[in-house]
Amino acid sequence: MAITINATTRTDLGKGASRRLRLTEHLPAIIYGSGDPVSLTIDQREIRPHVDNEVFYASIVDLVVDGKKKAEKVIVRDIQHHPFKIDVIHVDFQRVDAKKPMHINVQLHFIGEEVAPGVKVGGGLVSHVLNEVEVICLPKDIPEFIEVDVSAVELGGAVHLTDLKMPKGVELAAMSHGDESHDTTVFSIHAPKVVVAEDDEEAEAAPAAPAAE
Repeated sequence: MAITINATTRTDLGKGASRRLRLTEHLPAIIYGSGDPVSLTIDQREIRPHVDNEVFYASIVDLVVDGKKKAEKVIVRDIQHHPFKIDVIHVDFQRVDAKKPMHINVQLHFIGEEVAPGVKVGGGLVSHVLNEVEVICLPKDIPEFIEVDVSAVELGGAVHLTDLKMPKGVELAAMSHGDESHDTTVFSIHAPKVVVAEDDEEAEAAPAAPAAE
């Protein structure tokens, strides 16, 4: 999925300038890495269509600055939202080098929960311990997401990082040094807790009535 964002160089800096910028339906941004950082201005309409799309955060974005023919290849490193409005208030972009491996977070997509024995037969509750993982790969190998098949998980069972099937050329950052202690649980199915009603507890705690003479 090719994503292109248009931006212009920004020279009017500071909190006041950023506030005035947002009043015109624009937002401040910055691009850094492999060169000097550059402050940018972006129209909100360039960002809004992508904010709720998880692919946006795991894609190489073509950032066109000042209408130049050659776009800069970047990833979204940070995005700040307004506390109570839908708008974005700041975006950090990082330049990428096609020849250098990079660290990036990728979403997990769980499939098979409904048919997992721990749920279908055991009546267990699912727990998504992790919803994303940090991976290491070349920019061209960044996956849109990583699929996690949990259709065989039993009650009390779990899926760990080492159980994930990673795409070719993609490595889990947590396991990159071969330390099994970092083999975190990703997903589990556990039995629901049994809640004892207060009336039942009081009945058990109350002393027995004396027998009639």
